[in-house]
Amino acid sequence: METGAITSYIDVAQIVLYVFWVFFAGLIYYLHREDKREGYPLESDRTDRSGGRVKVQGWPSVPEPKTYLLRDGRVVHSPNFRGSNQPLGGTPSVGHLGAPLEPNGDPMLAAIGPGSYADRADLADTTVEGDARIVPLRVAPSLEVSGHDPDPRGLPVIGADGAVAGVVRDLWVDRAEVLFRYLEVEVPVPGGSRHVLLPVNFSRIDTRQVKVRSILAAQFAQVPATRNPDAVTLLEEDKIMGYYGGGTLYATPDRQEPLL
Repeated sequence: METGAITSYIDVAQIVLYVFWVFFAGLIYYLHREDKREGYPLESDRTDRSGGRVKVQGWPSVPEPKTYLLRDGRVVHSPNFRGSNQPLGGTPSVGHLGAPLEPNGDPMLAAIGPGSYADRADLADTTVEGDARIVPLRVAPSLEVSGHDPDPRGLPVIGADGAVAGVVRDLWVDRAEVLFRYLEVEVPVPGGSRHVLLPVNFSRIDTRQVKVRSILAAQFAQVPATRNPDAVTLLEEDKIMGYYGGGTLYATPDRQEPLL
């Protein structure tokens, strides 16, 4: 027999190949099961024999809960099988399963479709040092706008309808990534004004103005607020992003119509 042969039909290379195949198949199974720790089981409009909703898991099934100890001392379990507390802000457009949802009331506040958001923790994200990660420049005086870029503070914010929505009063910086995340905009409301956050990626900044295409000027008054004037929580970030995202479809009735 040749070098490495165990029998006339089996050698070491063949065994190593088979072991690798088994290992790789097990790895795929493990990773596919682990990626179901969030978002599963899927909720379906279908009901089972007991009248409850069918839970869609697929194969392999959802793994057993695992405990995670977070840096701030919190303990979370995943999967946690916790349902969302958000009220459904839409009604099925027709009577079949999987029908599109039509928003109830003001579509900008329905939190469905592109305006939906996740139930993230209602806590501000932090840096490695434990400080609030996203803060206005007034809280982080060591950071400033580069001299090569336009400083939007004091510039008017123009909505998708061409009207002035408000004025930029400050910029919110991500101290971990060292980049700007939001513009703080002062907008007029009945009886005074309020400050709202405008995500930088929903704006176009030049030396004269800040343009926003996703929502109209008057709709800035309803942007979800932050509990702390100098910090934003993960949940508040999702709500704010959802509001501007919802405007891409619901800001005007025309946006909900087909292009052709």
